[in-house]
Amino acid sequence: MLADQQPDTHQNYDVEAVNSPKRRQPLYTARKKIFPKRASGTFRKFKWLVMLITLGIYYITPWLRWDRGPYASDQAVLIDLEHRRFFFFFIEIWPQEFYYVAGMLVMAGIGLFLVTSTVGRAWCGYTCPQTVWVDLFLVVERAIEGDRNARIKLEAAPWSFDKLWKRVSKHAIWIVIGVATGGAWIFYFADAPTLLHDVVTLQAPVVAYATIALLTATTYVFGGLMREQVCIYMCPWPRIQGAMLDENSLTVTYNDWRGEPRTKHAKKALAEGKPVGDCVDCNACVVVCPMGIDIRDGQQLECITCALCIDACDDVMTRLGKEKGLISYTTLNNYNRNMALATSAEGTIEPSRVRDAAGKFIDKIRHTTWRSIVRPRTVLYFIGWAAIGLAMLTVLSLRSPLDINVLHDRNPLFVMLKDGTVRNGYDVKILNMTPEPRTVTLRLDGLPGGTLSLADSKGASETDLLLELEPDKVLPLRLYVHADPKALTARQTGFTMVIDSTDGIRASTRANFEAPEKK
Repeated sequence: MLADQQPDTHQNYDVEAVNSPKRRQPLYTARKKIFPKRASGTFRKFKWLVMLITLGIYYITPWLRWDRGPYASDQAVLIDLEHRRFFFFFIEIWPQEFYYVAGMLVMAGIGLFLVTSTVGRAWCGYTCPQTVWVDLFLVVERAIEGDRNARIKLEAAPWSFDKLWKRVSKHAIWIVIGVATGGAWIFYFADAPTLLHDVVTLQAPVVAYATIALLTATTYVFGGLMREQVCIYMCPWPRIQGAMLDENSLTVTYNDWRGEPRTKHAKKALAEGKPVGDCVDCNACVVVCPMGIDIRDGQQLECITCALCIDACDDVMTRLGKEKGLISYTTLNNYNRNMALATSAEGTIEPSRVRDAAGKFIDKIRHTTWRSIVRPRTVLYFIGWAAIGLAMLTVLSLRSPLDINVLHDRNPLFVMLKDGTVRNGYDVKILNMTPEPRTVTLRLDGLPGGTLSLADSKGASETDLLLELEPDKVLPLRLYVHADPKALTARQTGFTMVIDSTDGIRASTRANFEAPEKK
């Protein structure tokens, strides 16, 4: 092969996988610190992009403005606990509409199942907050202490002024990142500029400072100190995700059907007539792994499929003039088929079985394409996810900005007045779910001779009431409904309470009017 005739241009790393299935450590053993080397390549660039987008969304979103008029907050995304409202740009969610939040949680769950069954633990490798903040902390660490070798050397060195200032600087910046993380979180629950002023001037509520302190501590400890241990020991998803994968799920895989037998001295082995795989046992895949594993040991609970090992291995293969993809995203089906091609009757892997005389892969080798992820299971997940989202959007678009809730008195059900009419009492709540005042008319529909009066009104009852609604608030009313029992045909009569807004919007609800039985 042409590649075997070229001089070695790769670097061998003296590294051992910290979390290896071949050498499982006791549960309570002391942690072995991992010093991942900085990787470069397609997946590393993609992780940088994801980190910038996710951190940008998290830190910038509370400062985005959305004009809702003079009667509501202009913060685009706001969880207003004081008034029990959730604002998301043009959407406003009230407490009784919590089913929207439930729907979004269900969508998030189905979306996670869809992503995992399609591309494995892509959530863990790219967008999980733990992964994103660990990446950010590693950027700081490398900027101050250097790359892997420099950090290992600094770790082993005795304490000196150089080591002290580097460690103090690194941890100080980590704490600042933690404070920014906690500070950004509280801005989602109040007007960001106002709350920032109150925090700086020490006028903010105690809960704001407590939240910042808590999130600063968790961000610093999880992202800076514990790192991979959070994923291995604390997160439940590595245990669950196994049930989400199948033989057609894409996962980061070492293709030992082309990599074995591995050797650091390919030319010598070839000269001796021994079979040689593409893997040169340089350990580049191990040295960049943030989880401290060797992907060549097979699928492991610790693997978050960040694909940095693919970048490292592809770089080595390019230097050696070999095809990329010794480590790649592939499916179990394709892997098993290729392994069957490469395995001899004696059960050993022979590289010559998967290559032709020119050193190229034979046509029978199966390569993973985008079609691998389109299958009944993923389509079903996507349909379920999209259906829930479409249903929520439909309900949201059809909902009325006005609503009315009516509760009939339990005791007494009715009162006979001296003029012979019957009176029923109701607790009524009219909801104005818009950030502007409204004038509405409350009337009855379907109750013969029915009239209305407010409990605190001393005037005569009327056929309708004119009410002023404050913006984005609930108007509670104590209401009496009067009717002549002679005009009623049953002991219980159903009717409708209707509110009509001056701008043409209407809302209604059903209620019952109780009367004495006719003799």
